Amino acid sequence: MDKKKVTLFMVSNQTGKTRKIVLSAAWLKAISFIGAIVIIIFAAGLVDYFGLLLQAMENKRLKAENAQLIKQFQVVESKVNALENSLERVKTFTTKLKLITNVDADDRITKLTMGPKPAANQPVEEYEPMEARQEGEEIAAQDQVFSNQKPLNEQVGELANEEADKDYASLVVRIDKAVKETQLKEQSVIDLWESLSERQSLLNSTPNMKPAKGWITSRFGYRISPFTGKAALHAGLDIAAAPGSPVYAPADGVVVFASYDESYGKLITIDYGFGVTTRFGHLSQIYVQVGQRVNKWDVVGAVGNTGRSTGPHLHYEVRINGTAVDPINYILDE
Repeated sequence: MDKKKVTLFMVSNQTGKTRKIVLSAAWLKAISFIGAIVIIIFAAGLVDYFGLLLQAMENKRLKAENAQLIKQFQVVESKVNALENSLERVKTFTTKLKLITNVDADDRITKLTMGPKPAANQPVEEYEPMEARQEGEEIAAQDQVFSNQKPLNEQVGELANEEADKDYASLVVRIDKAVKETQLKEQSVIDLWESLSERQSLLNSTPNMKPAKGWITSRFGYRISPFTGKAALHAGLDIAAAPGSPVYAPADGVVVFASYDESYGKLITIDYGFGVTTRFGHLSQIYVQVGQRVNKWDVVGAVGNTGRSTGPHLHYEVRINGTAVDPINYILDE
């Protein structure tokens, strides 16, 4: 049995008294062991505390970078949307140019009489004006959002390496390049339209604008007739507008009909040559006479509610050799 003891003397500086504490070696070992455990626990607590503090700082930094990435991807998404919209505009505009400038009447009829069959309550689609489209300078200005900070590697919660950073930057460059190329293609189509404008004899006699300002409430194609309740071909566009709103000639032509029709109400028919005619129905006023030559943008009548009509609007038809085609193909832009 270990009978070793340790004696501790404690001397007071004020009173000069001395106290003696005698501890056995076992107690001393126990106290030393407990003290070591306390020190270890305290040290571990400090380490854990500073670790949590560093982790909180790191989380704050990661949140800031995550917000930056979200902003960057929003810009990328807007660029992709701009690209898709621009491509769609080029496709639509090119298709319409081909249809309008095609002098083969049979081919026009084959392509244009395949009108859509819109469902009930189909939402109205409006064209985006040229002035509302995003400019190249605006797209370039958005690139300022992209800083030199590296994106996060989501799998390990750390910053991505240089290679990933380069891939992200190359993605932005590729999108910018595609957008610029698309804008150039769109401009080339516009230039094509301007060059085709030199063919005045054909283009001036081809309707290419909406004849009245208003909302398109019913499109070309089969629909349920509001009078019979049965499916019937709607041979034109219905453009809702206030009574008395002006109706414009969409091209240069000659008035071949200007009177009252039981179904169309007050009706005007204009012949543009090349087998192309248009009809303007449900008018409240007719300002032209049969045989009169009209030019594009001339006011030929006023919106009304005559004939078989359920409300004030303009019924607008385009016909090729007497066959009704979709007038939307003859509206290049608003």
